[in-house]
Amino acid sequence: MKKDFISIHDISLYEFHEIVDMAVRIKADPHHYHKALKNKVLAMIFQKPSLRTRMTFEVGMLELGGHAVYLSPSDGQVGARESFYDVGKNLERWVHGIMIRTFAHQNIIDLAAAVEIPVINALSDLLHPCQAMADFLTLKEKAGDLSKLKLAYVGDGNNVCHSLMFAAAKAGCAMAVATPAGYEPNPQIVKLAREDGKDTGFSLTLTGDPHQAVTGADAVYTDTWTSMGQEAEKEARVRVFSPFQVNRGLMALAKKSAFFMHCLPAHRGDEVTDEVMDSPGSLVFDQAENRLHIQKVIMVLLMGKTEKNG
Repeated sequence: MKKDFISIHDISLYEFHEIVDMAVRIKADPHHYHKALKNKVLAMIFQKPSLRTRMTFEVGMLELGGHAVYLSPSDGQVGARESFYDVGKNLERWVHGIMIRTFAHQNIIDLAAAVEIPVINALSDLLHPCQAMADFLTLKEKAGDLSKLKLAYVGDGNNVCHSLMFAAAKAGCAMAVATPAGYEPNPQIVKLAREDGKDTGFSLTLTGDPHQAVTGADAVYTDTWTSMGQEAEKEARVRVFSPFQVNRGLMALAKKSAFFMHCLPAHRGDEVTDEVMDSPGSLVFDQAENRLHIQKVIMVLLMGKTEKNG
């Protein structure tokens, strides 16, 4: 792997599948890896609040024999009190890796450029690669051959959608994305995803019709309509996105065996109904669990190979 994990676009086809396959092994036999990062330390920079990201990285480091240090939004006030460059140059003297959950994607690029130790993108406004990797681990567990799947994404063309497209391109599956006008995924991400998938069998359909996207799907994915930092837009977004709610009627267009997926937190009654969220085909908590196993793999591959670690 490269020294950082910033985007699924950056990793090779081999690396994508190796991360997923290694996560299967770690999940099956976690004790075998309990000293993989012994005495290693991960700094965790949070500019956005989190449940799953903090818990899975912190527990992951603990189960690998290492330690994680949580830096809250008020600790250091990264980007305000000190630049990302200066914070990074300090942290690399003390720790073996940095995980960052931030707003602007450029913050991660700047931090990675400043330091010699690995940087892991735990979320930016542009991408959410750890989540998408965990999602495809979940699909592999539940459905088997990823290349034979159709994944439908319904809602906002946001960071989760972007990383799912990159993952789907590597997996070689079909993906359909349905968004309201004006909320389509980033055109550059779409272009890169199509380039990534040109030799894998990947196909991507963009539409404004959720019914078209979901028809025949093996899995239906949605995300919150209003992400952190967009709270002022909530009322307007609810009006625009209401026709894109994942409910029993929409799920009926997918395959009878179709799964429901969501990265959480979910706003029940908005983007998804309780009936779908709590259905037997819902994978939302499996996805959350698999964040732990995917991130353990990423940390082992990156933090076990730095010059500082020997």
